[in-house]
This record gives sequence, C-alpha cells and structure tokens, in this order.
Amino acid sequence: MRFCSRCGFPMAGAMQLLASGGTLPVYYPPQGEKTISPRRKGVKQGALLMLIGAVLVPLLGILASFAPGRIGTPFEFFTAAAAVLCFVGGPLRMLFAAIFEEGAPAPRFVATQFPHPYSPGVISPPPARVSALPPATVNPAASWRQRPETAEIPQPTSVTDHTTQLLDKSEPEPD
Repeated sequence: MRFCSRCGFPMAGAMQLLASGGTLPVYYPPQGEKTISPRRKGVKQGALLMLIGAVLVPLLGILASFAPGRIGTPFEFFTAAAAVLCFVGGPLRMLFAAIFEEGAPAPRFVATQFPHPYSPGVISPPPARVSALPPATVNPAASWRQRPETAEIPQPTSVTDHTTQLLDKSEPEPD
C-alpha cells in the first residue's frame, strides 16, 4: 500500500478512483459458497483442541483418582497424554496455521459505471461562475506608507552601559 509522503494518507482509494475515471469503486462480495480460509480453520482447530483439553483433562484426573490400584493406572496415562496433546498441541496448531497456511483472499473492488451527474439528458450543470476573484479594493495599495529602513533606527543602549561607566570613574586613592 502506498501512502502520501506529506500527510500519510493511504493512496489505495485515490488510485482506484483515478483508475476508474472518477467513479467510486463498489465492493461486491464473491458469489457462491463462502468457505473459510485454511489459516482461520487451523486457528479454530487449535482453539477447539485447547477447549477440549480444559474439559477432558480434569475429567480424566477425577476418574484416575477413583480408579482401584492407584499406581500406574491407564487413567493416569490418558490424563497426562491428553494434557500434553491439548495444551501443547493446541497452541502449536494455531501457531502453524498463523505462520504457514494461506489466509483469506483479498476483497476485489469492481468499478461500476454510473452515469455522470452532468451528462446530457440527466441534469443540467450549474451556471458557471463569472469571476473567481473578489472585486477590486477601494483603497489602492500605493497609498500605504513605506516600511522603515531598519538599518536607520538607532539601537537602544545596553542596560549595563551606565554601570560600567561608573566603575571606570574611580576616585584617586590617598597616599
């Protein structure tokens, strides 16, 4: 996307406007079945995997606590496997989808040709302005006084000049 070098305005809309001869482009959504992009689908799968883990892991943990023969029960193995799969695999699936999978296609702008409002037969154009400049002024510019020559204005004296002159006039010291 290009931006104005002075104000930062995005130029994409202005370029579309110039390319279509002054008519505003109209966005039409793609026709047909709306499908989800692979990137969005992967992020949803990762989030669903984490949500399933938030329900499944505590449930398996409760079942493992009630199982007979507390050491090495299959419920403990499944609880640990579900925790690793859901809470590590879910974010990894979302990360993979965000980095490597293709996103949704960019929307297409299609310029529609509307009749120009001032084309013949539609509406008559407004009357042309006779003068774009204001009327002449009553006071001509020659009657103005000239600006003073600043080199001729005397410079004001310094504030410290008087004090410095007093220091130069010292009284003679007695022997």
